Amino acid sequence: MIQALAFYMFAFITVAAGVLVISARNPVHSVLFLILAFFNSAGLFVLLGAEFLAMILVVVYVGAVAVLFMFVVMMLDINFVELRQGFLQYLPIGALIGLVLLVELAVVLGGWHMAPEAAQTLGAPAPEATTNPHALGEIMYTKYIYLFEAAGMILLVAMIGAIVLTHRKRSGVKKQVIGDQLARRAEDAVEVRKVETGKGI
Repeated sequence: MIQALAFYMFAFITVAAGVLVISARNPVHSVLFLILAFFNSAGLFVLLGAEFLAMILVVVYVGAVAVLFMFVVMMLDINFVELRQGFLQYLPIGALIGLVLLVELAVVLGGWHMAPEAAQTLGAPAPEATTNPHALGEIMYTKYIYLFEAAGMILLVAMIGAIVLTHRKRSGVKKQVIGDQLARRAEDAVEVRKVETGKGI
């Protein structure tokens, strides 16, 4: 009974927060509602017994992605009024994407009726001697080790590419040269002058 109440509470807050993310006028409020949706989604994962996914959702998405969104929204001077003026222009594309998502959801829900044995497979109890993170790690580092390493290499290349594109040489941009700063002497940077009373330099 308590588990069912917790599920409906988390599910209702998650759906409500998702709607508020796209309907809030203030972008900072949208990011805050997104963080709320992430926390409640993590609660749903805990109820499903996937505590590892719940931890990853909180640590990675709330702790990094959502906070990054918050800083970007607060630091960049974006004219959101001007962005909303083209809403009707992208409405057909948005409606098409929403229709595709609805069709996909219908296919997923219809699959439960076409394959009723899938529910029994998902409802099978997990082994008591193995925890969820242990079982997930055992699968990732044994059966899918090459795919896991390939994903890590792709992320590494993407990170290096982003750093290279950000730190490329551009005209009119001044950068720190640590060696020149350390080699600079006080005699070259400071000049002592005797100023007479009532006169400037």
